[in-house]
Amino acid sequence: LREQPIFSTRAHVFQIDPATKRNWIPASKHALTVSYFYDATRAVYRIISVGGTKAIINSTITPNMTFTKTSQKFGQWADSRANTVYGLGFASEQHLSQFAEKFQEVKEAARLAREKCQDKTELTNPALSITSHQILPSPIISSNGPGEDKLFRSQSADVEITTEKERLKKMLSEGSVSEVQWEAEFFSLQDNNNKLVAALHEANANVDQWKKQLTAYQEETETLRQRVAELEARGTPDSSSEDNKEELSQTLEELELLIKAKDEEIQMLKSQKCGRWEAEGEREETLQKLQELEARNAELERRLQRAEQSLAESRAEREKVHGEVAKVAEMMDVKIFELSEIRQGLAKLVES
Repeated sequence: LREQPIFSTRAHVFQIDPATKRNWIPASKHALTVSYFYDATRAVYRIISVGGTKAIINSTITPNMTFTKTSQKFGQWADSRANTVYGLGFASEQHLSQFAEKFQEVKEAARLAREKCQDKTELTNPALSITSHQILPSPIISSNGPGEDKLFRSQSADVEITTEKERLKKMLSEGSVSEVQWEAEFFSLQDNNNKLVAALHEANANVDQWKKQLTAYQEETETLRQRVAELEARGTPDSSSEDNKEELSQTLEELELLIKAKDEEIQMLKSQKCGRWEAEGEREETLQKLQELEARNAELERRLQRAEQSLAESRAEREKVHGEVAKVAEMMDVKIFELSEIRQGLAKLVES
């Protein structure tokens, strides 16, 4: 309750491998909230990040700390008190810049707070101030931290700390920038890749289903063609062909709607691919699969057009047969009428 957050952001948290001092160890599988906190009671600034019930980062900012940008989306700093190096992988360069600017502000605020605390200590204890000016330098050096107990350390301890800092700086400069970037973006890319692979599998399964449906439609169209040929040979209309025509028309409409829906799915996959994929190899593979899907879709559309054209030709031929049958019926009606008139004339002649 005594600490108040002053800035928060989201980032992937890493810690340096204590064994190798070269590789990064991810603290969690997902991005965590990283916040700057200010302890008004002790006048201390800290960086805190909590994963579940565990504090992943609990680093007190001191004036001698430095935040280093190692890439466009990755930054790090060394904490001598925790004896480790923290690394943060951000989603964008803007988030990294905001965090680095806030780090400089907090670092300057911590320096001012320490100087203010030291001045306050000298004013409240004049005897300590006078003694410090009169006593000759000794191999024991005192340092007062803000709100902390007074610590004493020897000059050899200072030399060891300086050596450790130089070693950490050297280790950080030798780190591989590309490896850090990969570790920072690995988890987000893995989630996106899993989603896209599942979508591609589903699209492939749908294409196989379309092929089966198209084969069935082609068989139905061939059957209708045979029936039309039979009607042409017999010259008599078949009542069942009308039902088959309506059924085929309805089936073709359903196929058109299905192809339209799958086109929308392909467009959605394209947009997801453009917005999320950053790995070059995975992008090329997915582009190839999408091109194959588009080619298959184009082939399905061509086959559908052929089926529609065949159906139109069948309808035209059937209408032609119907017209010829109607003409024959009209001729038969005329002949029957003429025959009836002849019969009536013969009957009149017989009566006369």
